[in-house]
Amino acid sequence: MKSLIFSTPMVKAILAGHKTMTRRVIKPQPVLTRFGRWHWMDARSLTSSYTLAEEMQSAVSRPFKPGDVLYVRETWATFTGVEGTSGYLYKADPAFDNYEPRDSGWKWRSPTFMPQSAARIFLKVTDVSAERLQDISELEAKSEGIKSYWLHAEHGGEWHESNGSYVGIEDNTHPTRVRAFAELWNHIYAKKPEYKWDKNPWIWKIAFERTEATK
Repeated sequence: MKSLIFSTPMVKAILAGHKTMTRRVIKPQPVLTRFGRWHWMDARSLTSSYTLAEEMQSAVSRPFKPGDVLYVRETWATFTGVEGTSGYLYKADPAFDNYEPRDSGWKWRSPTFMPQSAARIFLKVTDVSAERLQDISELEAKSEGIKSYWLHAEHGGEWHESNGSYVGIEDNTHPTRVRAFAELWNHIYAKKPEYKWDKNPWIWKIAFERTEATK
């Protein structure tokens, strides 16, 4: 089964029903030719370039297709209880808000290393399409889990999570959900300037809904 990695705030947004969409950078990025046309080269599966327009949807291999069931990889941990019982813990659970294990004998593990057997959240893909990052609408930004418009001024402009989304103090610099999403995107890709908001990269727009695990 394929999977998607989500940060703890975004897992909370999924659990709360606020997040039903995600955007992921297309790799490698299409190239704009001197003739003003977008071309794609996927060295893994294609031997020639394709015009990147409506036909891109069929010319380029999409990472998922509608109907696919994915498991969510999130920050997790294993524990051993009394009488040898064992199980999994998840940082997105309310019980672990503002809690770090420290000397408790266990530690949080990266979502990268979560196996399917530890997953508790499953998503069914309902749509996959390609577009530019800045094409996102206010409604779609809301579907991305952006519940509030603002950064948290009390934390030096850093994002502050609450109830599965982002909250903050109203100011005049982030008046829309789209702008808040742009700030979040730049935070995620802080170390990859080629994918930041102002570069307007091509992305896969993936819509999904909660579902049960498939056998």
